[in-house]
Amino acid sequence: QVQLVESGGGLVQAGGSLRLSCAASGRTFSTYTMGWFQQAPGKERVFVAAISSSGGPTSSADSVKGRFTISRANAKNTVYLQMNSLKPEDTAVYHCAARTGWEPTNRESEYDYWGQGTQVTVSS
Repeated sequence: QVQLVESGGGLVQAGGSLRLSCAASGRTFSTYTMGWFQQAPGKERVFVAAISSSGGPTSSADSVKGRFTISRANAKNTVYLQMNSLKPEDTAVYHCAARTGWEPTNRESEYDYWGQGTQVTVSS
């Protein structure tokens, strides 16, 4: 079992930055691929970025390429999402998720554990 707790969300103006964190419980964090997903009001949850268990391969949605960066610190059981050049359309609840296996997949169904999410609001 893995428990995930997100933090770092908030209200920011367009063009600003935020760094989200996701702290995981358990001693096997380094064996999990981690992902970030966003869910805007009234919309389905969609993939943002993922990072392999080793911290090597990553993947990200086209909409955030060049603006968002995913990273992890296995010694701290934490995965991060650095969000720069934020836009109003980035407003959403951001969830982190964990899956066994190395592939940083964008498929939501492949993730086994989910956090409750942290709200990000970008004002224009």
